[in-house]
Amino acid sequence: MKRNQSGFTLIEIAIVLVIIGLLLGGVLKGQELINSAKVKNLATDFKNVPIYIYGYQDKYKALPGDDAQAVTHLSVAGASGVVNGNGNGVINGEWNSINPADESFQFWQQIRLAGFGPGATNQTDAAYIPRNAVGGIIGVTNALSDKPISTMSGTYIVCSSSIPFKFAKQLDTTLDDGNTATGSLQVYAQPATPNAAPTSGGEPAIAIGGVTDDTPVVVCMGF
Repeated sequence: MKRNQSGFTLIEIAIVLVIIGLLLGGVLKGQELINSAKVKNLATDFKNVPIYIYGYQDKYKALPGDDAQAVTHLSVAGASGVVNGNGNGVINGEWNSINPADESFQFWQQIRLAGFGPGATNQTDAAYIPRNAVGGIIGVTNALSDKPISTMSGTYIVCSSSIPFKFAKQLDTTLDDGNTATGSLQVYAQPATPNAAPTSGGEPAIAIGGVTDDTPVVVCMGF
């Protein structure tokens, strides 16, 4: 008695393998595009802060957060918590401060009330401190007494947290010299507590190869 045997031919197996390869390639390419979009958004955060500062200075002849006449300049109906800065030309306070008395904390309310940049103006709002594309926080400070990294320079410094080191390297290549321990853009170790103040005088910068690519770090840029 003749029995018919069924199974896949070599051509059928080859077709399946090609389809699997195309699907895997599509997934990897899709992830690459997502990562590229995140890095682009992270870079935009660093580029926007100088625009906010210079726009505010042009409009009010003062620094946001440090504005000695902020209450007068920003007397917007419904706005609360606006306080005058000391007007000394410095944005005082750590970049990740949650203290309403710090000018670095007041910075976000003042630039938003002035019409520069989106976001909550109520300081008690959970979304008051801006977030980056990977869920970390964004902040600004001066490059004098409150510099987050010891080797950084510039008048003002913008920092963004929880950024995978592989993204930090791409940001440095895009915005600076490609070395995460030198130049205007540098990186330091992510603290266990998001609002932990950097060591007095600044943290040490992390060089390429200092940590694995998936390690979250804080990226700071001076300008």
